[in-house]
Amino acid sequence: MNDPILLAHSLTKTYGTTRALAGVDVAVQRGESLAIMGASGSGKTTLLHVLAGIVAPDTGSVMFTPASGIRLDVATMSETQRSRLRRERFGFVFQQGLLIPELTAIENVALALMINGTRRAEATAQAAAWLHSLGLAGMEDRRIGELSGGQAQRVAIARAQVTGAELIFADEPTGALDSQTSTEVMDALLWSTTSQGRTLVVVTHDQQVAARCSRVLRMRDGVIVPTEVAA
Repeated sequence: MNDPILLAHSLTKTYGTTRALAGVDVAVQRGESLAIMGASGSGKTTLLHVLAGIVAPDTGSVMFTPASGIRLDVATMSETQRSRLRRERFGFVFQQGLLIPELTAIENVALALMINGTRRAEATAQAAAWLHSLGLAGMEDRRIGELSGGQAQRVAIARAQVTGAELIFADEPTGALDSQTSTEVMDALLWSTTSQGRTLVVVTHDQQVAARCSRVLRMRDGVIVPTEVAA
């Protein structure tokens, strides 16, 4: 726990006249599940995007230390380097999944491997194994529109995990789901991440989702605020 997988310092990000991040420091411990909460416009999604290398901060650093121990500063990478990092080292689950509707469940998951150079047969086998482990056996050949919302999110979780990503980012992964399905999706997300020694960072507005994570950060006006202030 003394060696964070992500260590961000003095992050700032401005969009026009809006300061989305105003000097944020955060450490994400290896193997933890971290929930980031806050009202709309608080900066929580911007923080996730900066930590994940989706966007670069205006100032500050984001140090990623993979299991190999070779520390990387995500904030200073080029867009090409960040894209490769996201593709090979990070996994993502978004509210709507962002799955390709023309592809089947197994094709959506296998594609994440094939983009990185894995042969189709091997990628398909690994995709099938992940879908089976997440309770989707027999649904491999269904297109996304033929799945329920919860099933589609489990496909997205499988896609995020199939590459062996050490760090999973989830942005409102249960936001479009009812309470029962939300619980099932969080079960799948936590089982496939922290239960396997991986790390999860999740942005959520749902108190029940946050309560299931090992730690919660609350944001307001682009900064992290103490729990007693945020409450």
